[in-house]
Amino acid sequence: MKMKELFLFLSCVLCVSADALHSDIAINGCSDSDGEFMYGLDGEEKWYADFNKHTGVDAPPDFIGSFNYQEGAYENAVANQQICRANLKVDSKGMKDFPLEHDAPSGVMIYTRDEVEFGEENTLICHVTGFYPAPVNVSWTKNEQKVTQGSSINVPYPNKDGTFTQISRLEFTPQLGDIYSCKVQHLALTQPLTKIYEVEASARSDPGVGPSVFCGVGLTVGLFGVAAGTFFLIKGNECS
Repeated sequence: MKMKELFLFLSCVLCVSADALHSDIAINGCSDSDGEFMYGLDGEEKWYADFNKHTGVDAPPDFIGSFNYQEGAYENAVANQQICRANLKVDSKGMKDFPLEHDAPSGVMIYTRDEVEFGEENTLICHVTGFYPAPVNVSWTKNEQKVTQGSSINVPYPNKDGTFTQISRLEFTPQLGDIYSCKVQHLALTQPLTKIYEVEASARSDPGVGPSVFCGVGLTVGLFGVAAGTFFLIKGNECS
């Protein structure tokens, strides 16, 4: 699939103070054919406008729990897109001789959301950062077969240096020997970047086995010590 250069124009509002515990961000980005409007908190998206489905989507980070965004947020996002495209036309004329910079992703990581246990539902996370312009394309495979069901990707999030971060997720149930991969494509890459995750035997198949074994061994050793102590105590009394 041919990738599009999404953010030809980007406006960003960051609300933070020197002694603040949290930082808010609002992003309004557009091109001739696409756009983005989202709100974020502490480097995580919490709400974005889905212009394909014509609705707003609550996407709060785990650390703040669920909430409902204010009424009219989607209509406000649509209005801001019109402003963005008007500014884009003006800026395109003034900056037409400036070449568009391309930065390939500086980091791609794949990891699980939770500790892996065989047969227990989990989430694989493909974290892509340091690229410009947005977006990247991320695709998943399981045992070399393409997987789409259970996959999702967030909207691009700006880094402090002007590059972007995107996170793709895949819901999966780990089974021994399964091999997953996330493949990242971007305008600045001559070939995709691929990261591999293999479900290994180190995953816990029965979380209760380890503690039970250690408790059993400890109890046996403890009883042995009590018996030995009682024996020597009796022998000591006989000698005296």
